[in-house]
Amino acid sequence: MSQLYQIFPDEVLGSGQFGIVYGGVHRKTHRAVAIKVIDKLRFPTKQEAQLKNEVAILQNLSHAGVVNLERMFETPERIFVVMEKLKGDMLEMILSHQNGRLNERVTKFLITQVRLPMQIKPDRHQILVALKYLHSRNIVHCDLKPENVLLSSDNEFPQVKLCDFGFARIIGEKSFRRSVVGTPAYLAPEVLRNKGYNRSLDMWSVGVIIYVSLSGTFPFNEDEDINDQIQNAAFMYPPNPWKEISSDGRYLEPRILSYLISYYVGGASAGSKSYGHPHQPSLLFHDFRGKAYRWMRGRFCRFVKA
Repeated sequence: MSQLYQIFPDEVLGSGQFGIVYGGVHRKTHRAVAIKVIDKLRFPTKQEAQLKNEVAILQNLSHAGVVNLERMFETPERIFVVMEKLKGDMLEMILSHQNGRLNERVTKFLITQVRLPMQIKPDRHQILVALKYLHSRNIVHCDLKPENVLLSSDNEFPQVKLCDFGFARIIGEKSFRRSVVGTPAYLAPEVLRNKGYNRSLDMWSVGVIIYVSLSGTFPFNEDEDINDQIQNAAFMYPPNPWKEISSDGRYLEPRILSYLISYYVGGASAGSKSYGHPHQPSLLFHDFRGKAYRWMRGRFCRFVKA
């Protein structure tokens, strides 16, 4: 490993219970990289399995919206995972903004691929575009949240890259999984009900990400059982900050966003095999498709033209 890459021990990019992420450089090309160094003696078997699952999946992916895994090295004492170096994550971006939340135009930009201002390259591959790529390869991320959405730059309109595929699963078009994985606040109702899940899990998580991005809070009452609120789609919309958000934005809450996104990124109809949505089977898809399109496309385009 040391023959190919140099680790900068003074440049700590992040740390966890079992390892530290350092800045580094490829010795031959001088390309900046991030190197996760994991102490195997402190690394539980379960977490090691998750890491190897992540590496196995990322080694077969190549997409602008997915973090690039360069190499993995293993010694008797340590595991080294070399990845492209990025500029933080979506959670940091949310917390650093005024009032601890993003405005609608930035949120829409991060979520979907949209027409951009002239000075920004038009080839951004955002969250939904990256998900469409993963799902086309039968991969479900299973742990989407702002911390797992990395940013390629620190400007207002960065390229996003999905990361942390430790919980990711390969699921066939007609298959469902039942094991509970992921972060509780972003789990879909069918996971908690143990009814099995497929790509719909990621779609639901994107809905929660949009809520968190726009409001700076979770859509749940922290004093009550979160699992019950998720299963009943009992989300809160307090006047502050939702009164400042457009009516179309307020309309597109997590319980229908997954249904919407299935159409938006894949052209899939309601109830399709690829993006089936079990939460609101009687909901008329076309009733909110127009609102969704206006919110995610039209209003941003008007901003661009202004």
